[in-house]
Amino acid sequence: MFLADFHVHSNFSDGKLSIPEVVDLYGRHGFGAIAITDHLCESQGVIGITSAYLGCSLTPATYPLYLEIIASEAERAWEKYRMVVLPGYELTKNMLSNHRSAHIVAIGTTQYLEADGEVIDLVRSIRAQGGISIAAHPVWTRKIEKQTYYLWDNRFELQNEFDAWEVASGPFIFDEVAKTKLPKIANSDLHLPRHLTAWKNELSCERHPEAILEAIRKQQMDFRFFNAQTALLRELEYASPRSAEPFGLGSRHRQFVSRDLVYSQAVG
Repeated sequence: MFLADFHVHSNFSDGKLSIPEVVDLYGRHGFGAIAITDHLCESQGVIGITSAYLGCSLTPATYPLYLEIIASEAERAWEKYRMVVLPGYELTKNMLSNHRSAHIVAIGTTQYLEADGEVIDLVRSIRAQGGISIAAHPVWTRKIEKQTYYLWDNRFELQNEFDAWEVASGPFIFDEVAKTKLPKIANSDLHLPRHLTAWKNELSCERHPEAILEAIRKQQMDFRFFNAQTALLRELEYASPRSAEPFGLGSRHRQFVSRDLVYSQAVG
């Protein structure tokens, strides 16, 4: 089994670390897979234009180098850490209204996709490329920051379009998502090294890009809380409840564990 994080930012958008630094951060902690998912903002709106001007978004000009570095670092990560590095991006539709804002994480795809389109068309384009689409932090993130409620407000129309919905982001579990039968995933949304302490995905599939993507599609993974300050991966075998709290997806009941609450959801 190995830990994986599929929502990670570098300094190609608003992250602090370079892609090589991100790879070494996760590699040193024994992770088996990560996805680099820098922001790719709308090119037409004022917020998107401003983000690109400030260097906080991928653009057609920066995207080729972005992919080149990811590919190079994927080779190095495998040789040095036996860690899979997947390409991706976060389609970022930021509006003045939180209820019109949406973030869509795409992993396992390399084709540049303009973020200006309709959500349903963007998600279907990701799938057509063989990638995975994730509804990023679709509910209140438990932080004072820009919120993105559009996907959650329209979840009944979109529930069959996304491959997974973030049930946890960083150190927070989203109870609203946990209580549903939506396909789920847990990520850090890492921007700074300290964000490594967060809920993560635990997989038991082959360490290969296609095997990992298929495990997400089939929901063949568990979730664990990883505390980077107190535990390395080799210490995660239930040594400390604070460093490795499981909530399983592989049994008859899905169990979602936070520090205070436990949810069980029967599955067929």
